[in-house]
Amino acid sequence: MLTISRFIKPKFTALLVAAVAFNAWAQPKETVTNTPKSLREDITIEHYMKIEPEAVRIIQNPVTGDIYYTTFFGDVFKIVTTNNQPESKKILSAEDHGITRLQGAAFKGNTLFLAGNINVNNNKGNKGRMVRYELKNSDAKPEMTVVFNTVEYGANKTTFDHGWNALEISPDGKYIFVNTGARTDHGEVQDNGGEYPNARDNALTANIFRFPIDAKELLLSTDTQKLKADGYLYAEGIRNAYDMAFDPKGNLFAVSNSGDYDHSEDMFWVRQGHHYGFPWVMGGIDNPQQFPDYQPNPDTDPFLSKFAFAWLMKYFHHDPDFPKRPAGVKFSPGVQNMGPDANEYRDRKTGLIVDGDSTGVGVSTFNAHSSPLGLFFDNKNELGKDLTGDGFVIRYTGGPRNGVANPSPLRKQGRDLLHLEMAYDKATDNYKVKTTRIIDGFTSPTDALLVGNNLYIIEYGGKQGGNKSGGSIWKVTLPANEKMAKRNKKKRS
Repeated sequence: MLTISRFIKPKFTALLVAAVAFNAWAQPKETVTNTPKSLREDITIEHYMKIEPEAVRIIQNPVTGDIYYTTFFGDVFKIVTTNNQPESKKILSAEDHGITRLQGAAFKGNTLFLAGNINVNNNKGNKGRMVRYELKNSDAKPEMTVVFNTVEYGANKTTFDHGWNALEISPDGKYIFVNTGARTDHGEVQDNGGEYPNARDNALTANIFRFPIDAKELLLSTDTQKLKADGYLYAEGIRNAYDMAFDPKGNLFAVSNSGDYDHSEDMFWVRQGHHYGFPWVMGGIDNPQQFPDYQPNPDTDPFLSKFAFAWLMKYFHHDPDFPKRPAGVKFSPGVQNMGPDANEYRDRKTGLIVDGDSTGVGVSTFNAHSSPLGLFFDNKNELGKDLTGDGFVIRYTGGPRNGVANPSPLRKQGRDLLHLEMAYDKATDNYKVKTTRIIDGFTSPTDALLVGNNLYIIEYGGKQGGNKSGGSIWKVTLPANEKMAKRNKKKRS
């Protein structure tokens, strides 16, 4: 299944040896031709600003209200206003914090947390790293504290090495959560040319960790039992929860990307001590490579495309040494999507692509290869109408692209914003979700920030063909609750 790594990482990988730090700039008056389209009359969209290339996260300092964004190669930008126009001001770079592949950012008060990865062993190995800065009202560089580093473990040459990425602060402010994605597509051996013999995933990959907010100078090893005993390993078996968010009730949810097989993309209710199935189960479907008699063949297996990168690179293969399922562990399923949108799936019996609306089947959770990102909730109940207190998520990929319709029915729609109406189901001790598209037509959106009833969505904006134009931030105005609407009206008057 195509994941964010399949779309972002190929560009990242090609640029790792030639990363360049750019001067901050913005061109707010530039004509923008790819304006997203609102699918509701009560939602408006406007182009907010141009930004630097490879933008990944957009976050807000809750104390000052200032908005920041980060790039994959380590730059942190503060959005400032010059002549009534928003511009990018660089405040930190990889040279400052040492994270050469920066994928996670979050604020706790004035404290900025950053997380990501460091290339070691001539780019054949990886180390995870998290740092924090206490930002002050001065131009001086803030002082850095290291939260953790990890021991070295094998990187690989594939597009499936996801690394350390998403960050989320607990509602009580006592903990910070961090996701570490899989270093494989589906649990296969990735030994990087034999440098790390027989290496698959390990305790430092495909898991969600939790650390005390004031933790510092930790060294994380691949010893699973020690990580659990120390209280750091929070949840296991999630392939790549590239974004996490708490709902108004304090429940933690995460959206995860599956692999190159036609597994659906999961959304999980993340609870301490739970195991969510990777690499044995993704999208509610078994990973076939775990079975000793598996002989992959796209001609006979409709879930395996002959154009899939993992098939072309022979990552799907007969694998009798595939790890056995952990004894006595019950896997927690994903949130069940009841439609009407993003619930197309490939039927296990017929191999045909069907719509959950027609079959009445819940899907775990979104259609294959859509890369859900930018998960957030209206935790302050500032939105109005049917959106109050609900969740939202971006799909990074899918839908028509470059004027050509995507040939796969599983990717018929995408690059959009979904409205999520969550409902707890006591019978299954899990959540169901009603999913509705409300905006269409983004270009590689990676993250979202809700401020009142204004939503800021950031686009990756690569450097295709040497074009260094970067991406965009879009400002979306959503319906406000009555109190917020009155306050907005007073501001305008």
